[in-house]
Amino acid sequence: MNIAKLMKQAQQMQAGLAAKQEELAQQIVESSVGGGKVTVTATCSGDVVSIKIDPSVVDPSDVEFLEELVLKGVQDAINTGKDRSATEMKKLTGGLGIPGL
Repeated sequence: MNIAKLMKQAQQMQAGLAAKQEELAQQIVESSVGGGKVTVTATCSGDVVSIKIDPSVVDPSDVEFLEELVLKGVQDAINTGKDRSATEMKKLTGGLGIPGL
């Protein structure tokens, strides 16, 4: 086993992982809930970029319903981004299960 070669490969993998993480931080995912009444846009790194709410679901007497839709949309968008990140990282690491990725 050549330690120098192994170290070089590890450095290349680390650089590739950092580049992929940066790329994923720029990728956008979208989640629609409530039959498309609430749409949440987020990055794959979990940053919520926007929330769109159809005016038809804005009912002052039922704010709880709207709150639940928004929460569900945010959770779905973040989970979609995390799933995409995990899939991309697994491709790069060959399924090694590197902690923190």
